[in-house]
Amino acid sequence: MNRQLIILGAGGHAKVCYEIALSMAQWEEILFLDDNPNNRYFSISGPIGSLSNYPTADFFIGIGNNEYRKILTQQLLKLEYSLVKLIHPSAIISSTVTIGVGTVVMAGAVINSCTKIGKSCIINTSSSIDHDNFIGDYSHISPGSHVAGNVSIGELVWVGIGSVISNNITLTDGVKLGAGFIAYQDINQSGTYVNNTKYRIL
Repeated sequence: MNRQLIILGAGGHAKVCYEIALSMAQWEEILFLDDNPNNRYFSISGPIGSLSNYPTADFFIGIGNNEYRKILTQQLLKLEYSLVKLIHPSAIISSTVTIGVGTVVMAGAVINSCTKIGKSCIINTSSSIDHDNFIGDYSHISPGSHVAGNVSIGELVWVGIGSVISNNITLTDGVKLGAGFIAYQDINQSGTYVNNTKYRIL
């Protein structure tokens, strides 16, 4: 077993990340930093700004917000902290897949051959990502979503729960897809998209 793992954030997403970290059995102690000292889930060791108190620890950002996760990731990497990835033992991942630091792959996820996952992404529960895909930094593939082959997803993209992305599709940076969205053509403008029958930007 290794040293401490410090999880930044202590909300619902952090709960799941914590359980994945436990299942990996790589850390002797797992602590939480959060700006809410009265967190209902965990005992908080200090605010997020106190991360410098743990210079030799491993870190993971257990925060669902893509933009905030990007800010913290850049801060940690600039200061050369150890940012780890968390992968649930039940995830099925091809040996040809690459996964960036800070990314979590949750229970039941499947990632197929030659796919590249960026840093600080969330590959959520029971989602699937097929072959030769690119998932940009700080993006979130929500539970039960399915991404076909040869798909390119930009930075800071949120694929809503239960969405389907057809093969050979490109989603540009900053796209947010509503629950159950079916992407059958490229989306080249950032924004929020809903409705399964036609694209509608909000």
